[in-house]
Amino acid sequence: MQSMAPKTLVGYASANGSTRGVAEAIARVLTRNGVEVDLRSLSDEPRAGDYHRIVLGSAIHNRAWLPVAERYVRGMREALGAADVWLFSVGLGPMLRGPIGRRLGRVIPPKIDELRTMVGARDHRLFAGVFPREGVSLGARVLFRAIGGGGRYGDFRDWDEIEAWAAEIALATSEFGTNAHG
Repeated sequence: MQSMAPKTLVGYASANGSTRGVAEAIARVLTRNGVEVDLRSLSDEPRAGDYHRIVLGSAIHNRAWLPVAERYVRGMREALGAADVWLFSVGLGPMLRGPIGRRLGRVIPPKIDELRTMVGARDHRLFAGVFPREGVSLGARVLFRAIGGGGRYGDFRDWDEIEAWAAEIALATSEFGTNAHG
């Protein structure tokens, strides 16, 4: 028997796997809450018009989403504008400390905010990602320390925070019929 629930796309753009892991966790929580989910890389260019609800996320590099994610949103802007959309970004901001880090850590970069506004996203969340010491230049490590990252490296994803947000999406999915936009 085919499900009567609208299908939800959880799409992601990941540079090194951290964002893919967040997307997988979101998809698991949605599925556990009875939401039919397609988990897809945005490089596969899933047709946004095939979904009633869409959760999109990307790694943040240079204060912007990865190019594949930005192209996807711009190319699917019309279909995304007709769906219930939630966005998430994965980067270093939420893990920063100190006066500069705490202030900057939760600010949505302008390029990402433009995408959020363009599609009328219901919500956007910033999640901490993974920051390995290997492969990071000395200059980047010095900058990271200066803006509040300290000498901390590793996986900073807050799985409880990610799962709680996904549960909010599942609740909103069950409360809002086919499409909250109309």
